[in-house]
Amino acid sequence: MNRLEVLHFPDKRLRKIAEPVKKVDNEIKNIIEHMFFTMYEEKGIGLAATQVNIHKRIIVIDVSENKDKKIFLINPEIISLSDDIDTMEEGCLSVPGFYETVSRPKTVKVSSLNYDGKQIEIEANGLLSTCIQHEIDHLNGKLFVDHISSLKRSRIEKKITKLKKEGAVPSRKSTPNYKSAI
Repeated sequence: MNRLEVLHFPDKRLRKIAEPVKKVDNEIKNIIEHMFFTMYEEKGIGLAATQVNIHKRIIVIDVSENKDKKIFLINPEIISLSDDIDTMEEGCLSVPGFYETVSRPKTVKVSSLNYDGKQIEIEANGLLSTCIQHEIDHLNGKLFVDHISSLKRSRIEKKITKLKKEGAVPSRKSTPNYKSAI
């Protein structure tokens, strides 16, 4: 299994809006498996295809403690969001080493295609809801840093740019005390 390269903020490719998947075929299923492999290798709990420079509307998620509850959504669309707000500290595989508090609706209901290309709906709350919203943001060219102040976002961008120049961008895999990143 190949580990895919995760793009890092401020890479402009992270801002590209993903295209809908026309047909769930072996190519799409293969992409999903490589995305799960990459997400687990990077110690993440969610990954959007955009983050690995595949601009298709695919996300993979596993928020389980044992990493044994794979969820993937193909062409996910938000049907509804609750009025109740949850505030969580978010991280991101594309913004390694940085965590910020973000407020999002507590519950989300989404429509998606499953592995057989059939339409499904799921409703989620808590961490799974936050993760789904975070990953759908990626498919729309948005990152969690867009939910924080422009001053904080600018500081993070400058730090990551400096680290890249020094060849020292942190990764979850190399950080022993990592926090789960969405």
